[in-house]
Amino acid sequence: MTLTCLGAARTVTGSKHLLHIGGARILVDCGLFQGPKALRERNWQALPFRAQDLTAVVLTHAHLDHSGYLPRLVGQGFKGRIFCTPATANLTKIVLADAAHIQEEDAERANRRGYTKHAPALPLFTTNEAERAVMLLQPVGFDRPIPVAPDVTAEFVSAGHLLGAAYARIRTGGKTLLFGGDLGRFGRPVLPDPTMMAEADVLLVESTYGDRTHEADDQGARLARIINDTVTRGGKLIIPAFALGRVEELLYWIHWLEAEHKIPVLPVFVDSPMAKAVLTEYRQRLNDLDPEMSVPAATPSHAVATERVMCAFCTERLTVISSIPESRALQDSHEPSIVISSSGMATGGRVLHHLARALPNAKNTILFAGYQAVGTRGQQLRDGAKYTKIHGQDVPVQARIESIDSMSAHADANEIMRWLRGFTRPPSLTALVHGEPVPMDTLKARIEKELHWRVITPNPAETIDLTQLGT
Repeated sequence: MTLTCLGAARTVTGSKHLLHIGGARILVDCGLFQGPKALRERNWQALPFRAQDLTAVVLTHAHLDHSGYLPRLVGQGFKGRIFCTPATANLTKIVLADAAHIQEEDAERANRRGYTKHAPALPLFTTNEAERAVMLLQPVGFDRPIPVAPDVTAEFVSAGHLLGAAYARIRTGGKTLLFGGDLGRFGRPVLPDPTMMAEADVLLVESTYGDRTHEADDQGARLARIINDTVTRGGKLIIPAFALGRVEELLYWIHWLEAEHKIPVLPVFVDSPMAKAVLTEYRQRLNDLDPEMSVPAATPSHAVATERVMCAFCTERLTVISSIPESRALQDSHEPSIVISSSGMATGGRVLHHLARALPNAKNTILFAGYQAVGTRGQQLRDGAKYTKIHGQDVPVQARIESIDSMSAHADANEIMRWLRGFTRPPSLTALVHGEPVPMDTLKARIEKELHWRVITPNPAETIDLTQLGT
């Protein structure tokens, strides 16, 4: 029994963990690398195994850095089942279709405008490959063990990081392996707390924020200040946001601030076809969210009582945009408003068009409300870049740049330690994944000092022999 970390090893993105048990090969997560060019280029590299030799894929949640490589895997010949929770299955269908469309659209634009070194530029995967991938999704409810290979069962346990997000608990040969996926947070709105776990022989856990703690929850005070300051300047607030999870929390807080009269009622636009579909999925699965979300919130003034549940994540003047003409009209508008658009790290999607228009104007504000991976446009803007290249053009940065860390859906260092302390016995081996080297190494040292556990930080493609663990 061996484990090979093919992604999220000494980096945050590209989660892929290959578990080799006897004659079975099980891939836990199948994500895209994101961020710097050197990382993104790994998406084009061949896997160290034949896709058709995989027995199954176990998917912890729908974020692209965990699910986005599935179309390429299918394109290379994988025909097995992809096990995941029902909500993850529905969200993955949405995100892969959107990602394929963006890949094809970006390649077409690059070829048409000539800002590519490739002849021609090609999409990483196509819409057809994405459609074939989602046909293999096999939904399984939480806490229901299911066989995924001979003498191997998998079970999903709620992780609280995203609608449908789970730990994957795999049992084989008397051993329990717990793949943490991404660990959610405690006491946050919208999502449930991560489930506490008692034991595992092998544990993989993320370390994204392993060297820091999130800003204290201020009940939306900082968001209110940013909105009010932008309105005073007569500008627009542009928020690059992940359609999965972050858009929903932003709408929750904007609605709450409106209801408390802490901000003026403004036009709020969600400009993302994917976000529209995701919002529908969230509204249909309120019982899978934080318990407070299943209790209908105050009804916006324009809605009738029968719409109360459907108006979860509504604001007073919310418009969800689907069409390109509507998006272009919004880009041209100078009316003070809040525009939420993906992607969250400003690496692609419609938000780039809003940024290209908004960044040169000092009246406007750009707000980053989530993790910005090293090398992404979001990280560069947050760190003070004076120019950024968008669609081959240098765009000056005159707008005010703000960031809020408290909305992160990833557990911080203290929350990770809180979760680990719930174990009744230490794992034989704990592997830190999904983190940059400094946070990862900091968390490793802290776990070793405070819990006295055996901790490793696997290098990319490093194979770990699990056979002798616990003997």
